[in-house]
Amino acid sequence: INEIDAKNLVKNGVYLVAEGANMPTTPEGVKVFLEAGILYAPAKAANAGGVATSGLEMSQNSMRICWLRDEVEGRLKDIMQSIHQTCLEAAAAYGTPGNYVNGANIAGFLKVADAMMDQGVV
Repeated sequence: INEIDAKNLVKNGVYLVAEGANMPTTPEGVKVFLEAGILYAPAKAANAGGVATSGLEMSQNSMRICWLRDEVEGRLKDIMQSIHQTCLEAAAAYGTPGNYVNGANIAGFLKVADAMMDQGVV
């Protein structure tokens, strides 16, 4: 979604954009959404469910168990709610409340930085 497409979406009344691919919106398009107050869920947060589900599958495989669908969905729901809350909290803590792009970027950076510190990489 480029700047022109984003402006057309805003003009036509869009109120939410959740990316379903890896970074399908250009930085200019993102800027249009944010300036218009559109609720915008960046790919790194919106697509985290697929990665989380893969992790859940690996956990099941390593423990040689099989969870029922409701168990997987419940765990995934908890993970996604945690991601949502973490993005909101990070955005607010760093001066951009409600900005999921900043929240996802900051939270992701902090998670990697903390892991690197724990491992003694830095």
